[in-house]
Amino acid sequence: MKVLHRYRFFWIFLVIVFALPVLPRPVAVPEYWITLLNYIGLYSIVAIGLVLLTGIGGMTSFGQAAFVGVGAYATAFLTTRYGVSSWFALIAGVVLTAFIALLLGLVTMRLSGHFLPLGTIA
Repeated sequence: MKVLHRYRFFWIFLVIVFALPVLPRPVAVPEYWITLLNYIGLYSIVAIGLVLLTGIGGMTSFGQAAFVGVGAYATAFLTTRYGVSSWFALIAGVVLTAFIALLLGLVTMRLSGHFLPLGTIA
């Protein structure tokens, strides 16, 4: 058993060298599939946000789509107009959306009953 531990890097090297020809190569995926998977990912993030808000938080919000739109618009504006990195623009879009949601939340969280859904629509 000690011999195996002593030469473990050698054994790992041998496994890698002999396993490389056997491993599958990357498959060429059509651009449509990549676009479709991007849309699935984006819409699932929106759906998870809605579940967190209505299901777990117990709040009614008809303005969630507006927050998604603010974040998407801010990200697209920064990347296309100013050429900012898309990762930085994504973070900036989230921060801007959180700030706007905080401002609107300060007003609408004081509402109750039927006025809360009406306030989020407005």
